[in-house]
Amino acid sequence: MHFADQNWMQIEAYLEKDDRVMLILGACEQHGYLSLLTDTKIPLALAEAASDKTGVMIAPPLNFGCSPYFLDYPGTISLRLHTYLNLVEDILRSLYGAGFRRILILNGHGGNTPVRTHLVQLVNELPDLHLRWYAWWTTDTVAKIAEKYHLDTQHANWMEAFDFTQVAAMPKDSKPIPNAGEDVMGKTATRKTYGDGAFGGAYQADPSIMQEMFDACLGDILYLLNFDKVQD
Repeated sequence: MHFADQNWMQIEAYLEKDDRVMLILGACEQHGYLSLLTDTKIPLALAEAASDKTGVMIAPPLNFGCSPYFLDYPGTISLRLHTYLNLVEDILRSLYGAGFRRILILNGHGGNTPVRTHLVQLVNELPDLHLRWYAWWTTDTVAKIAEKYHLDTQHANWMEAFDFTQVAAMPKDSKPIPNAGEDVMGKTATRKTYGDGAFGGAYQADPSIMQEMFDACLGDILYLLNFDKVQD
C-alpha cells in the first residue's frame, strides 16, 4: 500500500476507514560495501511487510538525511539539520492536513534522531496528532539477538547486511572496532578513522540470524501500529 500506487481519490477512500500511515526516514550515505540507501531500504522493507499484514498505507520514503560526517565518501548526500527539521515537519503537516492522524515514523538513520525532539513541538500544536517513532537498530529486540549470537552492533556491519542491501561482494572476516575517542570528528577525520566505512565487527551474519532479526523487528512494528495499545 504505497502512495506511488494510489491516486488522490484512492487515498481519500482509504482515509474514510483508516487514518494510519507509515513514514520512512532514511538517508543516502556510505555503508561500506552495502548500498548507499541502506538506511532507507531496511525500514522500507519492514514497512512493506507490515503493510502486507495490516493494509496500512506507506508514504513516500525520505531518502535523504543528516550525514555531514560522511561527506568525504562519494555518494553521500547530506541535508543541513535545520533544513531536515523543516522538511520532516512539512511532510507531517501535509499528511495531517490530508486527514492522517496516527503516524508511525520508521527511522533508519541515527543522524536523523534530532528531529524526534523537534516533533514534540508539532504534537503540542496538534494534540490530536499521534506520532510513534521506531528506530529498529536501537531496540532491545536487536540488542538481544546480537547478544544471543555474540555479535557487535555497528554501522555498516552484519547488522545491516541483508540480502537486499548488499550490492558488492562482502568480506568474510571481521574488522577491529576503531577507537574513535570522544572527539566530534569532521568528514576528513571520519574517513581516516573508519577507512572502508564499516565501524567494525563481523561484516556478515548467517541468513537465518538476519531473518530472525527482521521478523522480530516486524513484530515490534505490528505492535506499534495498534495505536490503541499503550507502549510499555
